[in-house]
Amino acid sequence: MKRNVCISAAAAVVLMAGGPVAAATAAAADTARTVPAAAVARVDVTAEGAADAAVKHYPGVVESLDRDGSVWHVDVVSKDGKGHAELELNAEGAVTQEDKDANEDADEHKALLAAKVTAGQAAKAALAAHPGQVWQVEWDDGDDGGQAPYWHVEVRAADGKTSDAAVDATTAKVTSPPSDSDGDDDQDGNY
Repeated sequence: MKRNVCISAAAAVVLMAGGPVAAATAAAADTARTVPAAAVARVDVTAEGAADAAVKHYPGVVESLDRDGSVWHVDVVSKDGKGHAELELNAEGAVTQEDKDANEDADEHKALLAAKVTAGQAAKAALAAHPGQVWQVEWDDGDDGGQAPYWHVEVRAADGKTSDAAVDATTAKVTSPPSDSDGDDDQDGNY
């Protein structure tokens, strides 16, 4: 009993000396311990979400999306084709601008700017054909092999297998990507 009185007296002295600050600190410490882990879990941004966030930050047309862990690297071409920005999007959806250029050759981006299917739509079409998560969406103007322009999309399935898809830039039809013109496909799946 005497011990309890001493502890209570010591607590009273601390509260009087610290006043409301000590009480608030104790309450905050208790609250911090009870915050559920789900409340601080990170958000996993999809390819479509990354494309939307990127063009809100830098208006234009997405040229490529590349996922590196939980970070998206996104290249956007301005609507007039003369500007280009390299953006990074973290797991929470925050966009940072890595590089920006205002001296692009607009003719180089004509096909991309005229495409009826966006990078986000290409990702969605590829996922319909190959369930999983999109890890890369890249514009290919088809000039190298004489093909029509298309989106190259890499999808990773839950079992870790990767599927490559070519999404037509006009119809969103999903097919296999064309082979390199010299018959030597890149072993890493890059075209």
